[in-house]
Amino acid sequence: MQKEVQGRRGSFLESLFKLKENNTNVKTEILAGITTFITMAYIIFVNPSVLRIAGMNSGNVLGDAAAKYNVGTDPVVSAVFVATCLAAAVGTFIMGFYANLPFAQAPGMGLNAFFTYTVCLTLGFTWHQALSAVLMSGILFIIITVTSIREKIVDAIPQNLKYAMSGGIGLFIALIGLKSGGIIVSSQATLVSFGNFAKPGTLLTIMGVIIIGILMSRNVTGSILIGIVLTTIIGIPLKVTSLANLHVFSAPPSLAPTSAAFDFSGLFSKGGVSVAGAVLSFVMVVITICLVDLFDTIGTLVGTATKAGMVDENGKVLRLKKALICDAIATTAGSFFGTSTVNTYVESTAGVTAGGRTGLTSVTVGVLFILSLFFSGLVGVVPSQATAPALIIVGALMMGVIKNINFDDFTEALPCFFAISLMAFSYSIANGIAVAMIVYPIVKIATGRHKELNPIVYILAVLFILRFILLPFE
Repeated sequence: MQKEVQGRRGSFLESLFKLKENNTNVKTEILAGITTFITMAYIIFVNPSVLRIAGMNSGNVLGDAAAKYNVGTDPVVSAVFVATCLAAAVGTFIMGFYANLPFAQAPGMGLNAFFTYTVCLTLGFTWHQALSAVLMSGILFIIITVTSIREKIVDAIPQNLKYAMSGGIGLFIALIGLKSGGIIVSSQATLVSFGNFAKPGTLLTIMGVIIIGILMSRNVTGSILIGIVLTTIIGIPLKVTSLANLHVFSAPPSLAPTSAAFDFSGLFSKGGVSVAGAVLSFVMVVITICLVDLFDTIGTLVGTATKAGMVDENGKVLRLKKALICDAIATTAGSFFGTSTVNTYVESTAGVTAGGRTGLTSVTVGVLFILSLFFSGLVGVVPSQATAPALIIVGALMMGVIKNINFDDFTEALPCFFAISLMAFSYSIANGIAVAMIVYPIVKIATGRHKELNPIVYILAVLFILRFILLPFE
């Protein structure tokens, strides 16, 4: 009887995910899903930590003061934790059932930093308005994916700039981690300087970087998650980690504080800015989110699928359009839950390497994110000094793509340099992209190489110039 039930289950999964056709089986797919989840589960710790600085806490406190809040004590931050898990689960389920691909999704690193540090802290939008931008970008992404616009935009942006955007976001994320961990601090004399390494929090961050660095160097599966856990434990005797609110198992917190918490009306009455300026700023935010998500997702899908041999004879990813639609729907759903943009995770490579070839791998990841909802008490114990090392390491990993940039061609090197450096130096992903998109056509035209430019590049350059004219101080 038991064998008969197992046979029926296997037959159902076979027909649903086409396991034999993809040279895999149920056991391999489930193990691959567990592997992927372990490598990316750090996002359930890091995402609430980043978004609370945008003001997503009960006191609406911005900046470092928000660090006193944590999941488990603050209802809004707890809701962000739930939104993170739900958005990841929904996106990954759709990827599994609709696209039948072994790729997992969750709120993206880089885009959550853009949400917090650029949209909210630099441009001055509230987190309610920023969620509105995420919603609009998701809808826009759906539109450009089901039409031919997506291909035109992807083809229009120079490949070197795509690499630079990814590398620049990596540098920016690393800077955020270095700052939140106390390794880098502000200085009136030199702008920035080393922090006080004698402070327990700073010391703990350094330990975390070393731990994760060693684990990554030894190719240990789940290095970042393991590093966060070990750093949190080490923080107990250092009195950085507090166990006052520790609850191993608990019911999921309420999603009500962030659910569909949009604010469109406030977009047209932004203090100190004209209506036209506020609207253009919002449009630029939506476009930037959409572009970064588009390039990041395509880069991840192409790299991971190529490694798994999941490409056709022309090297194109199988069911790419379906995968992009999944990403767009997940971002839209995530905005309703109350989190920043969702995208496909490069950590999916871990599951693919472990043998994952179908959507069953993704479904397994989704189930594990749902189960994570019942462990919010554990997440609340993790201090910011334990998540800061994760930001630093993720930033280092994202910087790796700059090796593909053609720095021998100065008309390519200069715009890429601005994209990478200004994201960190101006503390804004949008500024880096905007300046790069303006400089790129200028140097190409000046050297008589305007034929290399796609007309869409001119359109984007003009839009970004208008943004700086109408919003000169942002």
